[in-house]
This record gives sequence, structure tokens and C-alpha cells, in this order.
Amino acid sequence: MSLLKLTAVNKAFGSLEAVKNVECSIAEGEVVGIIGPNGAGKSTLFNLITGDLSVDSGEILFLGQPITTVPTHKRCIAGIGRSYQIPLPFEGLSTFENLIVAAISGGELSKSKAEGSVVDILALTGLLHRANTTAGQLTLIERKRLELARAVATNPKLLLLDEIAGGLTTAECEGLVDTIKKINAEGVTIIWIEHLLRALLQAAERLIVLDFGESIAEGPTQEVMNNPIVKRIYMGIKPIEEQ
Repeated sequence: MSLLKLTAVNKAFGSLEAVKNVECSIAEGEVVGIIGPNGAGKSTLFNLITGDLSVDSGEILFLGQPITTVPTHKRCIAGIGRSYQIPLPFEGLSTFENLIVAAISGGELSKSKAEGSVVDILALTGLLHRANTTAGQLTLIERKRLELARAVATNPKLLLLDEIAGGLTTAECEGLVDTIKKINAEGVTIIWIEHLLRALLQAAERLIVLDFGESIAEGPTQEVMNNPIVKRIYMGIKPIEEQ
């Protein structure tokens, strides 16, 4: 059984069709990358999965159950966690306190259980030494790691990562990829939107490519990256016969 299944999902903003008839199935334990040009509908698709936006038509199943009209907070409690492109932590709270809020409100843990869980997550995401630092004092990479940690603190079965590597150095990306791999190894399924292919391709086993809201390619990572259509649309590389 698929962990997540989308069937003929559509979303328009006026005359702009942001997501058009998208269908995909995500199996438990996978790391799936979503790529495509700016404006391709990637973040809109995430917003439909999490319930931040409502679908115009189509169906979304999670753990075999329809969630198409389920509110965002209930999807989170059911096991769908998500990070955002721009981290927006509670800046006046410490790193530890930010995770406690996520664990209690999103993971529905008691305060005592949340505290134990949060310590493990801080260690996993490399933030244990910053546990008592207010979020507003963190560096960019630390804020990115906090965004990831907050999503993990909700105890997700499915974790959606939205351009979490953006703005990081090569070394910072490599460290972040290692952390993401560890999270996946603990049984969390991951869907990752990312423009930094060097980061994404180290973790993703499969890719879905969106263009103008439509899925134009899907399959094993290397197969998709070698697809002439993907090369032309996403990387601007024309086939030899067109040059």
C-alpha cells in the first residue's frame, strides 16, 4: 500500500493552472525528489498535500485514507510533517522550546515525553549545543536545521522538505544531506523539493519533474536526469539534433 497517493489533483488561481492533473504514489521508506523550473507548481503541490491549500478536484490518500478535505493540523497529527523555504521559528524562544511546541502541538506528546524526544532530535540535527540559544540568534544553517528539527519533532511518517538546502555552502549541504539520510533511515518517508541538485541527488532514489503544473517525467534519479525533455526544460540543454 502506498503511504501517499495523489489522483488527478488540480489547483488553479484564476486562469493560472498551478497544478494540473498530477498523479503520483509514494511508498513507505522512499526519498523522492521533486524538481522543475521556478513557477512549476512544486510548492503549491506541497501546500495541497499538507492542506494549506484546498484542491479544486482530485483525491489525496494518506495511509489508504482520504485526506482531501482534512484540515492541516489533523494531517500533521496523522503524520505529515513539513518544512518551509524560509524558516520562521519562534525567535524569542530557545531552540529547545521551539521543538517542545512542535512535539506537543504537532506530535501530540505529553510534556515529559516531548522533552525526551526533543533531546534526541537536537542530537540528530546537530543542534544540541544550541539548545538554550534563542532562535533569533542562530546562523542560517542553524535556522535551516531548526526548521528541519521542528518538522521531525511532529513525529511524521511523511516529511516534506521545501528547498531546505537553499543558501547553504557545499560543506553545509553535505552535512544537511547526511542528517536527512539518517532521518530516512529511522523510517521516515521523505519528499524533497530542491533546486540544488548536488544535494538532492545524494539522497533521492526517484524524481518527479513538474513543468507548468504538470508531471512531465518520473522514475529512477539517473534515468530522469538523462531524459532529453528534462534536460531541455529544466537544465536548458538542447538535444544534439536541435543545436
